[in-house]
Amino acid sequence: MRVIFQLALRNLKEHKAKTIIIALFILFGTAIVILGNSFIESVNRGLEKDFRANYTGDITISAIPPDNWKVDIFGVDTASLTGEIPQVPALVDLEKVENIIEETDGISQKTRMITAQGILFKGEEIDLTSFMEDDSVSFMDIPIFMMFAGEGDTYFNVFGGQHIVEGRALDYTSGENELLIDTRIRDSFQKFFKKSLDVGDSVLVMGANSNGVIREAKVVGFYTPANIHSAMFQTIYCTPGFARAFAELTYGNLMEETKELSENSLSDVSEDDLFGDDFFSDMIIDETDSFESATLEDYNSILGDTTLRDELNKTDTGAWHFVQAKVSNPDQAQEIINTLNEKFKEQGLDARAMSWKEAGASYTKTVAGINILFNILVIILAVVVFIIIMNTMVVSIMERTSEIGTMRALGAEKKFVKRLFYTEALSITVVSSLLGTILALVIIAIFNRLNITVDSNMIAKVILGGGQIQFSPTPGIIIATVAVVIIGSLLSNIYPVHSALKITPLKALSKGAE
Repeated sequence: MRVIFQLALRNLKEHKAKTIIIALFILFGTAIVILGNSFIESVNRGLEKDFRANYTGDITISAIPPDNWKVDIFGVDTASLTGEIPQVPALVDLEKVENIIEETDGISQKTRMITAQGILFKGEEIDLTSFMEDDSVSFMDIPIFMMFAGEGDTYFNVFGGQHIVEGRALDYTSGENELLIDTRIRDSFQKFFKKSLDVGDSVLVMGANSNGVIREAKVVGFYTPANIHSAMFQTIYCTPGFARAFAELTYGNLMEETKELSENSLSDVSEDDLFGDDFFSDMIIDETDSFESATLEDYNSILGDTTLRDELNKTDTGAWHFVQAKVSNPDQAQEIINTLNEKFKEQGLDARAMSWKEAGASYTKTVAGINILFNILVIILAVVVFIIIMNTMVVSIMERTSEIGTMRALGAEKKFVKRLFYTEALSITVVSSLLGTILALVIIAIFNRLNITVDSNMIAKVILGGGQIQFSPTPGIIIATVAVVIIGSLLSNIYPVHSALKITPLKALSKGAE
């Protein structure tokens, strides 16, 4: 083996040009793969750390959605076209769900949450003329936000860390609709509407995913996220009662039985009563009477008793979308999720436990798509590099025909020739991949020190998993990359070596004589 290794090194030195070409391809290919995988790893780690700490917790529990629905903390994603705006379903049997959570080992904290989406306005009317008339503003500037309403102070015990820069935190005992606003939303608002937004202002919120719900609220403070480089969509924290109106968590919407609402339905009216002259005669206003002469009592008499309607439109103070929890050991989160789902199923509860990735699927699926795209690019790069290596080796073997034939004439067996070429390939691959690894680590160290951020572009922040460009190389990434490069290099040498073994001493000597 020592002789083969010495011959391999001598051959590599004698064919410096081809050795350098192959080495450079392997070196840069290794560095690119390590850099790419380290970047993706950084994105995944940053996203996971941010979401688990500040938005989803380690475990999120929701109602089981219909088959064609995907529900996370950002709302409902569905391909169903029913004409209605789908809303996140409320958890039923909440007490039973929480009892199971409390009985499950490993869970350290829990809270409840309601989520909705809204658009912020200031003034007496909803006005979007800025978007239509001002070319300096775009769709991305519209102050759309996620609305998170937690269970009193327990929510901020679980998801604390917001830095209040103006005003104060929410007061859940005030009985008022209060908003704690992300400073990014204020910036968007002021750019879009050309109006100031300050603590103490009364604002209008229109539901972005609700049926025309508009509510008034008071701005009590502005904050910056716990992670200033968070990829999370801009968020407003509010009181639960305020959020329930936009999430349609009213008694009417949450009733399982609606028979009481149809007691006075049209089915109780006969055809004669419905289409006869008498049915409409009471509704016809005398021509001598003006529309303005109608009083409030007249309209109330037409509407009838609205007590039931008013009660059903009240928000259900016990309705919640999610229960979110943190665990003592994050590595055991998936095991606890499986345990909870088994218990929910055993007791027949309409509840499911999700990981942080499922609870934030609207974001994580974007990163997952980028991962797939990157892996495809890596595969294409690897195939191109290995084809180039293979072609280079084939040319090298054609030029070394006489050398191979001489070795065979001197008694070298095919096994010896095969080992020689594979040793050459292995030597150059190992050295080049190690140099590529060193190059990648140097580049990573430089980039991580520069702390490059792209906070001004929201789309880039989502793609990057945050505004900061970072690389997180792991031993697993490096080992896997070097192993794949070595295996790929050896595979790319199969055809060239097979060609070398076909060269007979007679053919080699005759070519050498030419």
